[in-house]
Amino acid sequence: MQSTIARLAESVSKRPLNLRETSATLLPSKPLYRRILRAHRSLPQEMRSLGDDYVKAEFRRHKDVTNKVHIIGFLSQWKVYLDELPAGPEAKGFTGKKLDPTVLEKMSAEQLGQLYELMNVTKEVWKPSAPSDAPERS
Repeated sequence: MQSTIARLAESVSKRPLNLRETSATLLPSKPLYRRILRAHRSLPQEMRSLGDDYVKAEFRRHKDVTNKVHIIGFLSQWKVYLDELPAGPEAKGFTGKKLDPTVLEKMSAEQLGQLYELMNVTKEVWKPSAPSDAPERS
C-alpha cells in the first residue's frame, strides 16, 4: 500500500517516460477532464473562462487518438498541469507561471504557433480596459 501511495505522489515529468509506471499514475481521460474543470472554478473568472475553453478544445481534438504513446503523453501532461494548479484561497491571486525554456526549445513549429496564438488571446483577455468617463487631456 505504501509503495502505491509513493508512486502516485511522484511527478511524471521528473523522469523519462516509462509507459508501465506512467500508466499506473494516470487518471482516465473523463475523470481528469472533470477534475481540471473543477480546479478551474477557484481561478479568477477570466482565467477560468479561457482555461475551460482551451481544455475542452484540446480534449475534443484528442478524443479519437489511438496511439498509446500519444495518449499517455497527453494525459500525463494534463495531470502535471492539474497538479500544479493552486487550490483554495491562494488560487484567487494566481497569475500563472513562466514556461520552462527547455520545454520551449523542444516545441515543434506547430506548437510554437499555437503558443503564440494563445499568448495573443490571453493579452486580449488581460488587457486593461480604458476608463470611458475619464476626462481627456489636451
